Amino acid sequence: MSVIDEIERELAEATERLLATAAGLTDEDLRAPSLLPGWTRGHVLAHVARNADSYVNLLAWARTGVRTPQYASARAREAGIEAGAGRPAGEQLADLRDSAERFAAAAGRMPADAWTASVSGMNPPDHPAWYVPIRRLREVEVHHADLGAGYGWADWPETYVRRELHDTMLWLGDESPVGEVVALDPGTGEVLRTWAGLGDGPAVEGTPRELLAWLSGRTDGTGLRLASPQGRLQQAGRPPSPPPWPKPSPAGLPAEPPSSWPPAGN
Repeated sequence: MSVIDEIERELAEATERLLATAAGLTDEDLRAPSLLPGWTRGHVLAHVARNADSYVNLLAWARTGVRTPQYASARAREAGIEAGAGRPAGEQLADLRDSAERFAAAAGRMPADAWTASVSGMNPPDHPAWYVPIRRLREVEVHHADLGAGYGWADWPETYVRRELHDTMLWLGDESPVGEVVALDPGTGEVLRTWAGLGDGPAVEGTPRELLAWLSGRTDGTGLRLASPQGRLQQAGRPPSPPPWPKPSPAGLPAEPPSSWPPAGN
């Protein structure tokens, strides 16, 4: 079993959770603000649907070798979201379901060697096609929480949190607003992993879920523990704002789909 099988299973489960939430939303619910500034819940669902189709484009590129942009342009991306945001709840739900099925079908048509092809999103870096389902899972999980409709970052599956925090720390690099990030076991408080030498700011300690919610901009980090780098815990507080999140992928991914992601031991 490769990482692709693993992610496709997780994505199918995440999609069903999102569809269940969307099925309970009324027209009025969709006109209400989401947790994303300037977007209604209708904007969020329209974006998730169009995002699925954009990743179908990347898989077609990988499968055929014909360069197919994720979106025609940034303006076209925004226009598609705006055009779909105000639709009735029934139309939104059908589009969300149909677009998810199109993505699943496109993934199912991929021959094994096509997953190694390099594709480009709207921003760098390029990445192998096997990472596209991981990007799609990210969109489904994060924007499900952004609906503010009963599913939040506290509900993200542990496997998703572990993978997403790993990848976020890979691309954080020189943009880190803190000097050290320390992931703590949510049950025992023991250190699970430390990322050191990141920058000049304080050290930040928290559970993987709390750290990911902060780094992804879904919380302001209030309640994370701050310390001087490699020092003892000092106080609860709010860390500096993280850089824009996410990047499409970490740089330097292997071309061949690994057996798991992140690799064992990470």
